[in-house]
Amino acid sequence: MTSAMQDRFRPFREKALARGVPADDVERWLATARPCATLALSDDDTGPVVGRFGGPLLLPADTPDPGHPFVASVDLAALPAGATDLPLPPDGRLLFFALPEPGEDTSMGTVIHVPADAAVTRRDRYAWNAANIVEDDRVFASYPQGPLRARTDVSLPHHQFVVPPGEEEAVYLPGHPYCSELVEIWEDTKNLIAPSAQMQIGGYADEEIVEFDPVDVAASLATEAVGAGRWDGPVSADVADWVLLADWYAGWDVEKREGATVHWVIQREDLAARRFERVFTTVFWNP
Repeated sequence: MTSAMQDRFRPFREKALARGVPADDVERWLATARPCATLALSDDDTGPVVGRFGGPLLLPADTPDPGHPFVASVDLAALPAGATDLPLPPDGRLLFFALPEPGEDTSMGTVIHVPADAAVTRRDRYAWNAANIVEDDRVFASYPQGPLRARTDVSLPHHQFVVPPGEEEAVYLPGHPYCSELVEIWEDTKNLIAPSAQMQIGGYADEEIVEFDPVDVAASLATEAVGAGRWDGPVSADVADWVLLADWYAGWDVEKREGATVHWVIQREDLAARRFERVFTTVFWNP
């Protein structure tokens, strides 16, 4: 573990040990840490500008209009080296789309990769709302706007339970008898050194309720969506085959969506093959 990571986890380690968690269990938990990039609106120079919330919607001419509102674009070449452990393309832009409404068995967003050398045209940012739903327009009008600056960070699990493949009952995270305490301690200490952010690329998914892994939930919902004919397979029900592409803490900014979080998840083999149409998007919202 690097000295920067040691410093990042110092409040967590100190509080865990003070709470009586054995040192070996603390270190085993820290060994699960994953790198991530956190993105936030900022007018200062606290990190490189790697994209923006909102702005013009620029897509190749042969790309259909997305079915969800435009959230943000990220310049992959501008991300700090080693910011994540994801097999991301080295360049081009990732465009994120989502409507922060919970869906039962359908994806609530999309992701499009626009290659760096692609010719693009400006699109109607409201084309997704063909039904002219006034409430959805009001929600979209409050989406954040402005440049996104990145900071490299690390994340730990924010959840206590998983559902093993082929099982119906949830179990505590395997091998971590103190996971409940450790999740709580991470929630209490994660922002003491590093500032909070509005988006995260890679790492562990996070939301207001910490009982279940949002990526595990998304894998289950994707499987149900395939069974209902609302999404194309194949998909794996094993959370180990999925990764978090990005989180958006929509409740920070979006009117009447306080507490909402959007998760864009994808099977690792689809990400490696750059099949971004295979991203499944879930929304947690506790209105």
